[in-house]
Amino acid sequence: MSDDTLLEFPCDFPLKVMGRKADDFAALVVGLVENHSGPSAELRVSERLSRDGNFIALTVVVRAHSKAQLDAIYTELSAHERVLMVL
Repeated sequence: MSDDTLLEFPCDFPLKVMGRKADDFAALVVGLVENHSGPSAELRVSERLSRDGNFIALTVVVRAHSKAQLDAIYTELSAHERVLMVL
């Protein structure tokens, strides 16, 4: 375990990504995550629509290997114009 994180790597790490509902939003988010994690059949994605159906919240569980990798994923997701929030 490193001094700058309490996480022990590798680990499964859930990312919550929110955006406006669109048919391709999940594919977009998975593609952005795979830019840093590599194509993986192990990526788990679940989705939940807002009450009115205008927004979508995705939970993407990624196998993280370092804090730098998670930081890069957060940076790319947060910078994308269609992503409203990343937790």
